[in-house]
Amino acid sequence: MRYTKAALLVFGLGLVLGFGLIVAEVPGFGWMASGVMALGLVALPVGLLADGRVAFVRRIMARFSRKKKRAKPRQRGKTVARRPARRRAPARTARPRRR
Repeated sequence: MRYTKAALLVFGLGLVLGFGLIVAEVPGFGWMASGVMALGLVALPVGLLADGRVAFVRRIMARFSRKKKRAKPRQRGKTVARRPARRRAPARTARPRRR
């Protein structure tokens, strides 16, 4: 999502710039803010495509670069007799209070 994030940041910069120019009442530079916002909007689908391709290529690379190790099947031999699990001692109860 690196390229998409950059495109959204450019668009947000255009919004902030446009808002600042409107507040400052600078009419001549409105085209600049519009151009930055338009650049961000045009870059957004390009960034989405680029990020999608990068993720797709990484997924393919990961699939083919793994070493193929097969788990050895467990051999069922003699079963070893286990001792039963030790039980914990019961918790102490509160002592009766003396009066």
